[in-house]
This record gives sequence, structure tokens and C-alpha cells, in this order.
Amino acid sequence: MLDFDLAEMYEVETRVLNQSVKRNIRRFPNDFMFQLTKEEWENMSSQIVMTSRSKRPKSSVPYAFTEQGIAQLSSVLNSNYAIDVNINIMRAFVAMRQYALNYGELKRELEDFMREANAKFNKNDMNFETVLNLLDELLTDKKEREKPSNPIGFRAVY
Repeated sequence: MLDFDLAEMYEVETRVLNQSVKRNIRRFPNDFMFQLTKEEWENMSSQIVMTSRSKRPKSSVPYAFTEQGIAQLSSVLNSNYAIDVNINIMRAFVAMRQYALNYGELKRELEDFMREANAKFNKNDMNFETVLNLLDELLTDKKEREKPSNPIGFRAVY
């Protein structure tokens, strides 16, 4: 998430959030927080209508926070509201992770079901083919038995 989005959620100014982070920079290693490049910011700003350049000065580029960085913000922004928001954000991350795990499990179960169903249908297809062949043989035999036979003896011709 970007610094100005988090600042809005925590109901603080972006500069206050960034100032607090800079005062506690040891809590935010590169895998918790990083600053976008000017190219990344310009590219993102031009592609996303919701990203307003009015939220930050044109000369500065935003910081991006990872899940761990967002968790770390509750220790930096020391207010009850910031802590409550942080707890809700962490619950959202947990829910998304759980959804992803459940989706993966559901996908595996569906694939297993499809494999089993295909195996059964293939087996049944072979059984149906066998039954159809037998029926065809029976019909062929019946037709041969029903052919009129030539009677033995003389026929009267009128």
C-alpha cells in the first residue's frame, strides 16, 4: 500500500506518517517499505485514475509498504485509531491469505474430482461400447434367423 493511502486510513497527513517512519527507520527494512522510482510513480499515476497527484508534491514519490511494513506502522503511529486500523488491515491480510489457501485446496479437490469422473466415464464408455457391440451382434443374429428359408419340396405354380 502507498503512504498516502495509509495516511488517509490512519487519518493523518502523509508527511506526518512519513516523518514518523523516518524517525523509526530501523523498523522498516527494504522488505517492509521501499520508495517508488520517479518512473514507477509517473507510470502508475498515468494508469490509475484514482491516484491523484494532488495528494503529494510533484517532486516527491510515495513510499510503498508491504504487509509487514503496515504491521510495523502501529508501533510508529501511536494512537488508538491507528492501532484499530492496523488490526483491521492485518485481519484483512489474514482473510485474503486464508481465501487464497482455500481456493488452492478447492482447486485441487475439483481437479481430483474431474480426474476420477473422467476415469469412471472412460471405464463406462468402454462398458457402453461393449454392450452396444453385443446388442449389435444379437440383432445381426436375429436378422439371420428371421430370413425366410426355402421350403423343401414342390411348389405349385398357378
